[in-house]
Amino acid sequence: MNADDRRVDVLRAIVADYVSTHEPVASKSLVERHNLGVSSATVRNDMVALEEDGYIAQPHTSAGRIPTDKGYRLFVDRLSDIKPLSGAERRAIETVLDSAVDLDDVLRRGVRLLAQLTRQVAVVQYPALSRSAVRHLEVLAVTPARLMLVLITDSGRVDQRMVDLGDVLVEEDVARLGTMLNGALVGKRLAEASATVAELPEAAPAELRDAVTRVSTVLIETLVEHPEERLVLGGTANLTRNATDFPGSLRLVLEALEEQVVVLKLLAAARDPGTITVRIGEENEAEEMRSTSVLSVGYATRGTVLGGLGVVGPTRMDYPGNMAAVSAVARYVGEILAGR
Repeated sequence: MNADDRRVDVLRAIVADYVSTHEPVASKSLVERHNLGVSSATVRNDMVALEEDGYIAQPHTSAGRIPTDKGYRLFVDRLSDIKPLSGAERRAIETVLDSAVDLDDVLRRGVRLLAQLTRQVAVVQYPALSRSAVRHLEVLAVTPARLMLVLITDSGRVDQRMVDLGDVLVEEDVARLGTMLNGALVGKRLAEASATVAELPEAAPAELRDAVTRVSTVLIETLVEHPEERLVLGGTANLTRNATDFPGSLRLVLEALEEQVVVLKLLAAARDPGTITVRIGEENEAEEMRSTSVLSVGYATRGTVLGGLGVVGPTRMDYPGNMAAVSAVARYVGEILAGR
């Protein structure tokens, strides 16, 4: 083993001990706790080299060392594999998410679960409508002159709208209307679907034109992108459990989490369902978040990324375990929504 690899092993041991004990790590305890296969003098020399290169630092009041942001970054970059979740953890994810009733419930449960598994703040972004496609449109006659439209997207979103007709429609015409609308909409992205709907009245048979015009007007409002991007947060209290990890900045972090814009930016990088983005400390753009690490990934159905999901916590966190939990919950959320 060359000196560089050996130093990475020493850094790994320092990260592991500091994450579990929250105490600065001395060379003596490293030699005692870890089978590094070298003398304590070699470990001391490696720690000096790691400190000179900025991977570890000495807090003022201690003889031990703690990892720096740069040290955590090297540790994360050198993770050869993410430690898998236990069978019990995987079963818990399946059980909790399988019994969810709709999109809101899936996301709420996913966030609660992720906060419990990681003991960090969990966050998930609602599917952006622009990336959703129409799965089905149900057209139901509430009265002969009033219709209910139920629009279902492939991301599991369900929108209900009422349409008052100027005239009475017989059952057969309601069915024709449903067939015409589904033929124009199903499988199309929402923006494309709204353009198609706008053209429908011109092509409609004369006796249905007025009804199609009224339905189209309501549908276009439903299909056009809603500007507010919604988030679900869970486990904010987990930050206060580790208040000492945020000297003087916990209030700033909590305020930033309330600012949805800040969190949406953190999740914006999560566009690839297979790759977890890890931002450590100073790598975070928002100044208030520079005492935190943010782990995020995209969740997807049938290869289409619907939104981002992740955790926010102190830089002193169990990166391999948290990355495994984020990855697993994102995968299950995608699978559940695909099956809806």
